[in-house]
Amino acid sequence: MAHIEVIEPEEATGRLKEIYDDLARKRGKIAEVHKIQSLNPESIVHHMDLYLTIMFGKSPLKRVQREMMGVVVSKANQCEYCITHHLEAVKHYWKDDALAHRFKEDYTKVDLSHINTALCNYAWELTIKPEIMQGEYALDSLRKAGLDDRAILDATLVVSYFNFVNRMVLALGVDLESNPGGYTY
Repeated sequence: MAHIEVIEPEEATGRLKEIYDDLARKRGKIAEVHKIQSLNPESIVHHMDLYLTIMFGKSPLKRVQREMMGVVVSKANQCEYCITHHLEAVKHYWKDDALAHRFKEDYTKVDLSHINTALCNYAWELTIKPEIMQGEYALDSLRKAGLDDRAILDATLVVSYFNFVNRMVLALGVDLESNPGGYTY
């Protein structure tokens, strides 16, 4: 249960109603992570802009790689809301629920490509031990995996974004929807 006031879609008026209607039209429905921001409607718009840029924008990283990193960050932060949502996206791309479940439990026990392992390790380490990530040596494993600076920037943006959202979800008590799937990818 949310720890702050939330304006539900049926109670929304003005700009918030416009934002909710736009989200429902574009994404198929409104996520609880957006409703938690209802007291500051423009934050929803800017959040979605950031999300779409980082997760759907042009990048040397594949969409599924970004979703995998989101699951790893959320697992490190114990954010079940984001794990569930972004594991749904991983399942969408992998078409293998059992593999996705094993990935969620422990990505190190799944046979991933060298690049995907490096990205997931980076997501985990930057989340758990950000202080050790100072200096270029922290990026060596990504470079050795063949990632260029743009890919490294995008990986860092994904990790940073999920740490931001995980903290918002955990601090404000965002509950998982009864039917968390069904979004437009």
